[in-house]
Amino acid sequence: MSQETVQEGYFGEFGGSFVPPELQEVLEYLSSQFYKFKDDPEFVEEYKYYLREYVGRENPLTYAERITEKWGGAKIYLKREDLNHTGAHKINNVVGQILLAKRMGAKRVIAETGAGQHGVATATACAMFGMDCVIYMGAEDTRRQALNVFRMELLGAKVVAVTKGQARLKDAVDEALNDLVQNYKNTFYLLGSAVGPHPFPTMVKHFQSIVSEESKRQILEKEGRLPDAVLACVGGGSNAIGAFAHYIDESSVRLIGVEPDQAATLTEGVPSIIHGFKCLVLLDEQGNPRPTYSIAAGLDYPGIGPEHSHLKVTGRAEYVTVTNDEVLAAFQELSRAEGIIPALESSHAVAYAKKLAPTLGKDGIIIVNLSGRGDKDVEQVFHMLK
Repeated sequence: MSQETVQEGYFGEFGGSFVPPELQEVLEYLSSQFYKFKDDPEFVEEYKYYLREYVGRENPLTYAERITEKWGGAKIYLKREDLNHTGAHKINNVVGQILLAKRMGAKRVIAETGAGQHGVATATACAMFGMDCVIYMGAEDTRRQALNVFRMELLGAKVVAVTKGQARLKDAVDEALNDLVQNYKNTFYLLGSAVGPHPFPTMVKHFQSIVSEESKRQILEKEGRLPDAVLACVGGGSNAIGAFAHYIDESSVRLIGVEPDQAATLTEGVPSIIHGFKCLVLLDEQGNPRPTYSIAAGLDYPGIGPEHSHLKVTGRAEYVTVTNDEVLAAFQELSRAEGIIPALESSHAVAYAKKLAPTLGKDGIIIVNLSGRGDKDVEQVFHMLK
């Protein structure tokens, strides 16, 4: 279900499209094509085909029995986005958007990436459909995620290391938007998170909602009732809005987004405009986006999706923070207890589940969206723990 208001592209006061006129025309055309095809039977069938035959969906909702026993309290279920082709939830949205790009006649695709998972997924889909692919990535993130950079290049993408600003995700988005303004006539911007000007947040939510569509059905089959809480890490917000989507109208289910304590946009942010849309933003004393840091490159962003901003101010969702030490502990504990190595991003949600589970009692049920696998992070964590 949607929190989008009658005013297209807005979630309460958040969202919109604050871009130059020439780019607005491009976005309006993109919006018209998205609404034209999103429910078209042929488009839907092709999307489901690739989710099944290429991505590997549907993926399991796994009961984490040993970690549940270790931490005490509520049962913990893991929605296994880590088992998707390319290793994260990002491919769900990429497949949907690449099919849209194909129908729009695009030959060149650009994208931004932080941890590299969206970049890898985009490069993968472009290889499959024979499209030129350019990925913008902060130079600092290319260092932290060198293996993913190699993966993208192996798949035929050109990776552009952005050295401006903090050389992180925000700066990569800046450069991707600049590219789109200059090349909009032949370029499709495949935005990876639930951010940006309309229609991007709505598009990303639509394609990521497959996560909660499955988990809701799966938990009813396994437990006969809805969960007490759904947990997901939050950076820009794509995995979380996908994990929350089909529970938003279920008032009995707590929706909890987990942020890094050094990039706590929803905890400390104020309404502002960033990257062409209005959301909660971390600002410095001069009113500029504040430098952020997270050990998980995919969460290192000073803004947040507009629907998350709306869910925060209306009180429908809760947003909490965890520390780097808690994240590293969760990364190791889940690996040892369940034989599942989570991405550092996903480990934020796992870390909060450890705190929440004992408060709900043995009858409680928690779903943690395990948004990605941690193969990409093992070397980084190895050096951090030395």
